[in-house]
Amino acid sequence: MIKAMAFDVDPSNSRQLRDWDGEHGSYWAEYADFYDRGVADYHPALLAAANPGPGDRILDVGCGSGQVAIDLVRASPGSRALGVDLSTAQLEVARQRGAGLAVKFAQADAQVHDFGAAAYDLIVSRTGTMFFGDAAAAFANLATATKPGGRLAILVWRGLAENEWLREIFEALRVGRDLPMPPPGAPGPFAQSDPAMVEPMLAAAGWSDVAFEALDQSIWLGRDADQGTRWQLGQSAWLLLGTDEAQRAAATANLWALFAARQTPDGVRLASGAWLITARRAR
Repeated sequence: MIKAMAFDVDPSNSRQLRDWDGEHGSYWAEYADFYDRGVADYHPALLAAANPGPGDRILDVGCGSGQVAIDLVRASPGSRALGVDLSTAQLEVARQRGAGLAVKFAQADAQVHDFGAAAYDLIVSRTGTMFFGDAAAAFANLATATKPGGRLAILVWRGLAENEWLREIFEALRVGRDLPMPPPGAPGPFAQSDPAMVEPMLAAAGWSDVAFEALDQSIWLGRDADQGTRWQLGQSAWLLLGTDEAQRAAATANLWALFAARQTPDGVRLASGAWLITARRAR
């Protein structure tokens, strides 16, 4: 199951490759512990839904710096995992974290890569599947890689109305400009936010028993306003492209004020909402 992979990218994912295998992905790798802590309150629910059994073969899609694959292997004796991502930098962090465990990491586009027929018992992803250029083709490819009756467990964001953290960060960085949101279904944080679109897509791709569980948790955004502002300005630098010095100063001040107002004893926290989507490979 685990072997060296040729790297082939679908044209619809070329922009994602450019972003994630460039400065953006390097930034995520540098702040891997921050990102893991940010969504830590969702982690137990995703692991419980994945529920790997002894000897399970696990595929972690958009694995980033590897936390999900590593924790699943640790939780299930005899299981093996492969994590795939477009980001070289994040994969290197994942390999360091997973040293000595039955988990491998490789650069691959899960939308088109040949993982082998019925090679996996479990497909899992934490906010990774939202960025597929062609989600229907990607989930069909993943279904082919899953044994009949095998499981899917993915975490994706719900809509902007349910995600205060994204809504407020966007507003802080807007500084009088329009920030266009991607249309429903387009690659991005809300690509799989609508069950009415996602359920039939998964069914057509070869998945059955599709279920959506709404989860609401707070997102950790730094120890304090200073740290959170520095982190988010780096992560969201693309939102400030084309702004002048005065606009960037205003955006920084807006973000700091937002985070200062949401300081808790555990750091800066804002509300968020996600779908935990589960399914089975149709027999």
